[in-house]
Amino acid sequence: MHVHDDPDVESAELAVRLVGGDREALAEMYRRWSPLVHTIALRALGTREDAEDVVQQVFVAAWRGRATLRPDRGSPAAWLVGITKHRVADVRTQRYRAHRNLQALASEAVTEPTSTHDSDWAERLLLVHELERMGDPRATVLRMAFIEDRTHDDIARMLQMPLGTVKSHVRRGLLELRDRLKEVERVASD
Repeated sequence: MHVHDDPDVESAELAVRLVGGDREALAEMYRRWSPLVHTIALRALGTREDAEDVVQQVFVAAWRGRATLRPDRGSPAAWLVGITKHRVADVRTQRYRAHRNLQALASEAVTEPTSTHDSDWAERLLLVHELERMGDPRATVLRMAFIEDRTHDDIARMLQMPLGTVKSHVRRGLLELRDRLKEVERVASD
C-alpha cells in the first residue's frame, strides 16, 4: 500500500503543509472539507446564505490561525469542525442581538424613528437583509425611517405619500420584521 493511499497520513501531511504556509494545502482542505463545514452550518443556522458565509469565514480563519493546528493531536477535519462551531455561535449571537434590538424597536411607540449606532453593524446588516426580502413600498419606508434616520413627515414628502400611509407602513413593517425575527430565533434554537 502506497503511503498516500492512507487518508489519515494524507490529512496529516495536508495539516503540516498548511501550518507551513502552503496555500495549495488550504485549497485542498477546502475542496475536501468545505461540504462538511457547509452541512454543519446549514443544519445549525437554517439558511444557505448564512451557511455559505460561515464556510468562507471558517477557511479564512483556518488560514489566519494555521499556527494553532496541531497535526499530531487530531485531524484537520476535527480542527475545522471546531472553527465552524465557533463561527456558528458568532452568527447566532449576532442574530440574537439583532432580534433583541429590533424587538425593542418594534415595541416602542412608532412615532419617532430610532437612530442606530455605528457599532451595531451586525444588527444593521440583518435589518437590511430582512428589508430586502420585504418588498416595496414598505421596505423603502422602513429603510428611510430606521437606517437613514428620517422623520415620517420627511418620508411622506420624499415619497409623495400621505403621512398616515407612511405611519401605517412603519407600524405594519415592524410587526412583519418582529414575526420574521421570531422565525430566525426559532431556527437558531433548533
